[in-house]
Amino acid sequence: MPHNKAPLSVTLPKDITASIAVSLVALPLCLGIALASNAPLFAGLISGIVGGIVVGILSGSHKSVSGPAAGLTAIVAAQIAALGSFEAFLVALAVAGVIQFLMGAFRLGYIASFFPMSVIKGLLAAIGLILILKQIPHVFGHDADAEGEMSFEQPDHENTFTELLAALSDILPGAALIGIVSVLFLVLWDKVKVLKKLPVPSALVVVLLGVAINLILRKMGHAWEVKASHLVQVPVAEDFQAFLGFLRFPDVAHFSNPLIYKAAITVALVASLETLLNLEAVDKIDPDQRLAQPNRELMAQGTGNLIAGLIGGLPMTSVIVRTSVNINAGGRTKLSTILHGVLLVVCVMTVPHWLNEIPLSALAAILIITGLKLASPKLFKDMWQGGMQQFLPFFITICAIVFTDLLTGMLVGLGVSIYFILHSNLRRPLRRVMEKHAAGDVLRIELANQVSFLSRAALENTFQNVPRGGRILVDARNTDFIDPDIRDLLADLRDKTAPSHGVEVGFIGMKDDNFIDDYVQFIDYTSREVQSGLTPQCVLETLQAGNQRFLAGQRIQRDFGRQVAATAAGQFPMAAVLGCIDSRAPAEMVFDLGLGDIFSARVAGNIATSELLGSLEYACAMAGAKLVVVLGHTSCGAVNAAVDLLSAAKKASEATPCANLDGLVADIQQVINPATLKKTEQWAPGEKAAYANEISRLNVIRTIKSIRHRSCTLDKLVTEGAIAIVGALYDVNSGEVSFFQTAESSTGKLNVPMVAVA
Repeated sequence: MPHNKAPLSVTLPKDITASIAVSLVALPLCLGIALASNAPLFAGLISGIVGGIVVGILSGSHKSVSGPAAGLTAIVAAQIAALGSFEAFLVALAVAGVIQFLMGAFRLGYIASFFPMSVIKGLLAAIGLILILKQIPHVFGHDADAEGEMSFEQPDHENTFTELLAALSDILPGAALIGIVSVLFLVLWDKVKVLKKLPVPSALVVVLLGVAINLILRKMGHAWEVKASHLVQVPVAEDFQAFLGFLRFPDVAHFSNPLIYKAAITVALVASLETLLNLEAVDKIDPDQRLAQPNRELMAQGTGNLIAGLIGGLPMTSVIVRTSVNINAGGRTKLSTILHGVLLVVCVMTVPHWLNEIPLSALAAILIITGLKLASPKLFKDMWQGGMQQFLPFFITICAIVFTDLLTGMLVGLGVSIYFILHSNLRRPLRRVMEKHAAGDVLRIELANQVSFLSRAALENTFQNVPRGGRILVDARNTDFIDPDIRDLLADLRDKTAPSHGVEVGFIGMKDDNFIDDYVQFIDYTSREVQSGLTPQCVLETLQAGNQRFLAGQRIQRDFGRQVAATAAGQFPMAAVLGCIDSRAPAEMVFDLGLGDIFSARVAGNIATSELLGSLEYACAMAGAKLVVVLGHTSCGAVNAAVDLLSAAKKASEATPCANLDGLVADIQQVINPATLKKTEQWAPGEKAAYANEISRLNVIRTIKSIRHRSCTLDKLVTEGAIAIVGALYDVNSGEVSFFQTAESSTGKLNVPMVAVA
């Protein structure tokens, strides 16, 4: 969807403030993830810088922020141990970057589309909960677990919940003071409109506030002063040469080690999966709803990981935590991502001592507020209201991620969703419509755009449940691909299953490569044989069912080309409809009928003139129609004119330029009681319209009576029970047709309401 770009003067200030907020949060996360991965601390910073600048420039996402991947910490630690050194792992990382780039180039980014939205939303909510649970200890100064570590089982042999309990007995008063004040300040900032409109990011204010409180405590010599172990710990280089010394380079001697390529494939696949899922999640929380290109993102991430592998970084992915901070801080374009990377490298090179004054508890407060926004109660409520098929994968994904790690949790959520998909395919993989044709009921099975082997069980079950003598129409007009297994099943249905069960089968919309030709074994139009077997009640039910389909937007998909050829030799309609000429009430459409199904006679006001009586006599006595429907409608122009002209005591030829309307209007006026008429200005709002609609109904009843009294041919057919006459009123506002009968409709009983004859 195209997005109108805001001018740079609007987006630049917001991007700058957002980049500051993201860089402040990114610092401890980069360091914490490196620590949790058993890698050099500076490796995390390198990935944060490369993820911001390189990936930010190459990515097509407007809000996504990349950096070292929390979901890969266990994998990275295991691979470093397996390969024997961090330098050997860098070789694997560089190769992984190349693999990722090739995945994007070969357009493999579509795999994210197989993850249901319930899993994506579960991922968001789970990360929000993990942020809250993991950061609460840091708010109170318990920093035993590294910032950025997201797994349930921690490297210090604690877990998420035992860490919370341990924090209760290890509260650092100064850090707790800063953390609690920071949380309260951020909550207040979000609620006060004046503060929210300030150009300064709340994260920066909180960080400065935390630094200021700790400096005051230090100046006072207070025991609550937060010491270095509870502050950010960026590696400090005395000069540029020392800064370059932090860089680590891959050991090319390991290129021949097969374990390198196993590690590279593992990192590439996991990093790609995490990136694609995070990208899907980012698109959902982006207020501007701009969609990123997954293949371009894979190539950008691959380039970033290649560079990180060459200069001593960690694997990176798109990261929800940083991205959420970016969005919450008002970032508008990917410039905020790029600037955050620039700020990281500038600050780490020039002011590392200042960065090391930032309390971890202040940063933890920012992450807790971010977690609350990701795991909002509204999200849980919405998923619950979506039903169990939505809520269970969502909830199980959350539990799996919280109690294991990001990768395991996402795979569990995917597995649960696949179960629901398979279960749904088994029950309702296809659209099944029971169509009521003149020739009998037909079960039309609409195949999906892509029909895989997963649909086989449901199709077999559907075919087996069709009773003997039933009809099936397999509709593949919207289908681009049919799995070979399904093609074999359809061929068996045509050649073996259907004949052995006495079922008639048809195929429409089959492509040349499906090896099944279009053909319809049964009659789907009104033929002589079909017409002869119909009763007036059966025809009435067919028309009623057609109107219900019309109302539901489920009209029968007819092959009109085939019907043209089939009806060319003769016509055998089942009904004759005397309707109004009004353009809004075409009988074939409102009753969802095909070619050759009805005679349609139309005249303004649906009156029975001599010519129309002759037409109806031919339809029933000669052509064999079993039902006459007199179809009036609401908001009828002819009826409104009859009411207005009678009220004004004028003829149509006097009030209009139409010289031949007098007889038609006079016919309709026979059912109007002059005593009930009002002058134009006397009608209350809506009263005249309701009055005219009632006149339309009475006019239909009068027409039915006129048909019986003026046509001895039709009167005889009704008396003999060969035909029936019913009235109907079509509502032009809703599309619904209401049928009714009079004492003169039929010698038998029709299943529609009885009304008195006017």
